[in-house]
Amino acid sequence: MSNETNEPAGSAEEPRKISLAEAMKQKLAQKKQDQANDKADGKQRGGNSAVMKSQNNKKPNNQRRRTGGS
Repeated sequence: MSNETNEPAGSAEEPRKISLAEAMKQKLAQKKQDQANDKADGKQRGGNSAVMKSQNNKKPNNQRRRTGGS
């Protein structure tokens, strides 16, 4: 009953240290995978107007009114 094929108990639970660049690559790959999965599902806005929010209109510049200019 030897456990030679199993890894040591502590190494499997311990997170390995990675560089910031490697972490960003993994995050980007995960994001791309999620986007691909979303497109494959076909649940993208298919006529659902509740998903789309209206853009805010630009507020008029009221500097002239505030300053009492001519």
